[in-house]
Amino acid sequence: MRTAYSVETVRAAERALMAQLPQGALMQRAAAGLAAACADLLGRTYGSRVALLVGSGDNGGDALYAGARLARRGAGVTAVLLSPERTHAGGLAALRAAGGRIASAESADRAVRRADLVMDGIVGIGGKGGLRPEAEALMRAAYAGGALIVSVDLPSGVDADTGEVHGAAVHADATVTFGAYKPGLLLDPAREHAGALRLVDIGLRLPSAPDAEALQHADVAWLLPRPEAESDKYRRGVVGIVAGSARYPGAAVLAVAGALHGGAGAVRYVGPAAEAVIARFPETLVSAGPPSKAGRVQAWVVGPGLGDGAEARQALEDVLASDVPVLIDADGLRLLSPEALRARSAGTVLTPHAGEAAVLLGQTRERVESARLVSVRALAERYGATALLKGSTTAVASGHHPVRVNPTGTPWLATAGSGDVLSGLTGALLAAGLTGYDAASTGAYLHGLAARSLGQAPLTASAVAEALRGVWGDVVG
Repeated sequence: MRTAYSVETVRAAERALMAQLPQGALMQRAAAGLAAACADLLGRTYGSRVALLVGSGDNGGDALYAGARLARRGAGVTAVLLSPERTHAGGLAALRAAGGRIASAESADRAVRRADLVMDGIVGIGGKGGLRPEAEALMRAAYAGGALIVSVDLPSGVDADTGEVHGAAVHADATVTFGAYKPGLLLDPAREHAGALRLVDIGLRLPSAPDAEALQHADVAWLLPRPEAESDKYRRGVVGIVAGSARYPGAAVLAVAGALHGGAGAVRYVGPAAEAVIARFPETLVSAGPPSKAGRVQAWVVGPGLGDGAEARQALEDVLASDVPVLIDADGLRLLSPEALRARSAGTVLTPHAGEAAVLLGQTRERVESARLVSVRALAERYGATALLKGSTTAVASGHHPVRVNPTGTPWLATAGSGDVLSGLTGALLAAGLTGYDAASTGAYLHGLAARSLGQAPLTASAVAEALRGVWGDVVG
């Protein structure tokens, strides 16, 4: 599990540790890790040219001390001081003692353009807002020169806690972060700025409950259900799917595909697309409805391609009256109100994309996309449900749990029908007995992994569904 902690939590842990260590020892630990990561990225330190963009405070101090270590290994290190009067005095003295140079105002641009590696020590984890014009101009010079960009703790200009980016921000090739990941490093839009992440352990003692986390293979393997010798279709989980319409029969087919390839013991389909579903998946159990008369299920999926007419509203109400977990997607979300969920005894999972989430929250789509962590938490709280916010970084929130951020997504999943597959897959996991929180985050992980397995090329939702079996085997194997 990759865990992330808020700035406040990290700083509290740093203060507690610094009280036990000699002065400056914690910064030296961070600088040693930062220098080692930069040397690894450079490949050959001796003779390389390194430019440090040094802001005020400890972030600039980390860069200066790391620069001193690189200079002692034979690199030509030049520091550009963005706040000379507030530069970390100890770090500056260490760099000078190691043979590093300080760029003048006239030579700063040239030093950055000629560098093999530029270290972004402009703003620390407490920074707010975008880069100032001088720093932005220097970063443009770094990009133009083709240097490797390494950010210290996080890319300057991004919000460490939320992943928001207000104004210009550094686009790093790698970010070396200290003590713990910060939530913003796991979420877009900030994640796109961070590049490859490297964590330097500096000995912090952190709480057991993080602010955000990202599942990894071992976590998903532990969560995935496995049939036992005595398993039958009901023990494995029967999922009911209410989806599709005369206009959108494919939504039903894709949701059923996600459920069947996602481990369901059986799928009961209710809706007008039964003929299309049976033609593709003859093992599906079909019913004309209503859902409450379709037979026994352990979970329901409702909404993909359903439409917004009277029949769709009645189907949603019927499903919500059940006492099993329900996943609501697409058209089901457009018919939903917070009041409709308050009387439910079983769990509910909402799976909106940013546009749907904006309607549910009364926000703009731009606000939802720029503040994904805040938005997914707000959805879960307002509707008393597990919320899976789809997008460039899929995030899952539920009650007091840490927000789970999915690390496996790919832009190629932005294709028609992929959300229907995810709904069916997650519904199958709900029917197998996973909580809404675990089913949503595990479903998102497998969904992204299936898309990645198809390569960096255009894909279809049907192909993603077909690939689920293979990646499931890779995870549990």
